[in-house]
Amino acid sequence: MDNKKQIRRRILIFTVSVLFFFSLFAVDLFRIQIVNAADYSTQRVALSESKSTITASRGEILDCNGTPLVTNEQVNSVVLNASYFPSVKEQDKRNEIILSLINLLESEGAAWNDNLPLVLNSDGTVSFKENSDKDITYLKSKDVLYLNSYATAQNCFDGLVEKFSLGGYSAADALKIASVCYSLKKISFSAANPFTLADSVSPTLAAKIKENSGFYKGVDINVTTTRHYTDGTIAPHIIGITGKLNESEYKDKTDAYKAASANQDLTTEQKTTLSLRAYSMDDTIGKFGLESAMEDYLRGTNGIMTTTTASDGTKTSEITREPVDGDTVILTLDADFQKKVQDSLASFVERYRDKEAIPAVGSAVVMDVNTGAVLACATYPSYDLNTYYQNYEALSKDKSSPLWNRALMSTYEPGSTMKPAIAVAGLEEGVITETSRFYCSHIYRQFTDTTFKCLGSHGWIDVKNALNQSCNIYFYETGRLLGINRMNDYCTRFGLGQKTGVEINESSGVLAGIAYREAHGGTWYPGDTVQAAIGQSDNLFTPIQLCSYVSTIANGGTRYRAHFVKSVKSSDYSETILSNDGVVLNETGVSQNSIRIVKESMEMLGARLPAFKSLPVKVAAKTGTAESKAKVSGKIVTGLNGFMISFAPADDPQIAVCVAIENLNSGSATAALVADIYKAYFETDGGSINTAQNYGSLLG
Repeated sequence: MDNKKQIRRRILIFTVSVLFFFSLFAVDLFRIQIVNAADYSTQRVALSESKSTITASRGEILDCNGTPLVTNEQVNSVVLNASYFPSVKEQDKRNEIILSLINLLESEGAAWNDNLPLVLNSDGTVSFKENSDKDITYLKSKDVLYLNSYATAQNCFDGLVEKFSLGGYSAADALKIASVCYSLKKISFSAANPFTLADSVSPTLAAKIKENSGFYKGVDINVTTTRHYTDGTIAPHIIGITGKLNESEYKDKTDAYKAASANQDLTTEQKTTLSLRAYSMDDTIGKFGLESAMEDYLRGTNGIMTTTTASDGTKTSEITREPVDGDTVILTLDADFQKKVQDSLASFVERYRDKEAIPAVGSAVVMDVNTGAVLACATYPSYDLNTYYQNYEALSKDKSSPLWNRALMSTYEPGSTMKPAIAVAGLEEGVITETSRFYCSHIYRQFTDTTFKCLGSHGWIDVKNALNQSCNIYFYETGRLLGINRMNDYCTRFGLGQKTGVEINESSGVLAGIAYREAHGGTWYPGDTVQAAIGQSDNLFTPIQLCSYVSTIANGGTRYRAHFVKSVKSSDYSETILSNDGVVLNETGVSQNSIRIVKESMEMLGARLPAFKSLPVKVAAKTGTAESKAKVSGKIVTGLNGFMISFAPADDPQIAVCVAIENLNSGSATAALVADIYKAYFETDGGSINTAQNYGSLLG
């Protein structure tokens, strides 16, 4: 009897338990099917999700008045999107789409990105492209074909045909398809790494691709931007250009990203932003000039496109993070003034191009003496940024080196432009005074084993007239009394032999001295000191350095960091990211009396030059001439370089001008060019002088 009761009890417990669990299941089923039906329906339908990048526009570059110098032009690019493009398991379909696309592009005359280091010769053979050693090595590597280093171009082609199932195609077609497949492999083609097949196609061609989207699966027409230079001839050496990342740049940027993202203190948002600013192998980057120097500001933050694949294979895409365009960089350059300086420089140099064995070339720099802002910076011969890549080969072979930035990278013996610094040093150290006089008899006989000369015989002469007449004898003796170390102390304070601090590449130059000479295996002699005092010996300075130096004299002894960037603003101008009103590098500590003496003597010279007499302002100037040598047709040809450093107005300095013309007979000859530059700056309007103080007032 007890047994039956226990059995009934167990059956009851089991039944209740089953009913309890079924009730729980029913409640959960009700929650899933009724309460949260929409959510679970979405999860059921959405089987996979992928994210791709929306490229942000690059920031613009404006002049100091807000005039656009570099903008973005909308273009249609043909992009392969891995979210929709056939996978490697569908190689035949890939090949079909790729060849059709390339044939369509070529029929419309549109260029496509062929990165394969192989070319098909007219006789049907295959050879390696010239200057493609790195690409050839990668092609043969285990990442692609796994061939020996001595494999021939034909071996590589055969390997590609096998790898990408191209046996049924002609050699020409197979090479085209292989090129794209090779590029997809190289960039690790994925939703996050799309491949741009063509950078710019016509609206008509873009429409044809869109109309056949059913066939061209994974082929997107992206409306992107390309750099547009409003006038590509304005300051090309300063502005610079953009281009596709090379292998080295990609590695450097990737390493920098990995290092930055390893920071454990970053928030999730910061990590996301960092990843969206990372570079892909297909990216564009500033190559030189301000496009390169301001890369971190100009580069925007990419957005995110999320693609969802449903159970029936349907794919939908939506923007889940908007891209943020790059910042706007505002320069200290004034586009109109820059153009006038360039035109004046070109016109002046062309007058002397055929007068010497070595053709004349040159540069000009204009600087605000009270801030270090560069208002104009020109090099001649020059080029056009809009045709830079098309004309690169010719430009790079041009013997006049139009690609070379002479204003910032060329270094010259400064000649007599060195003398104002030596005068200051002598006055400050007490080896000369304003009334000290030395006798110039044309020959300097201080040394028994050698003599040095002056261009004239000035008789008894003081420091002001020595600067005015550029008397070598006076400065030989001043230099001897000072010694090289005391001379160089003051030259260093004025920034000679040092970089000016501009944002782009510049040479540091050389300040002649014992340490430099001995470091290069030479010996310093007493005669070198007197030669250094007149801007010879080992002294080598850049034009922008000389402009900074004379600016420091003009403003009374404060050396500012030279700069091309006035400010950086967010793309919508709502935020100022960077503001540059002038950074003091050092105070020279020179007395105003010494500065006054030098400035007055420079004003005396300016007053003597006929080219300056018609100007609305007085100019203070110092000329310089130095010997140059070059090999022409296998022979060493000697010439002269002409320089002038100056500032104006002489009694209230605002700007400084330095011009350096190679292969010119003298520094004095540059006065006509300098006068043109001052005319362009101090323009008259109804009889009143425009002091150009309003330059750069816009966009603060």
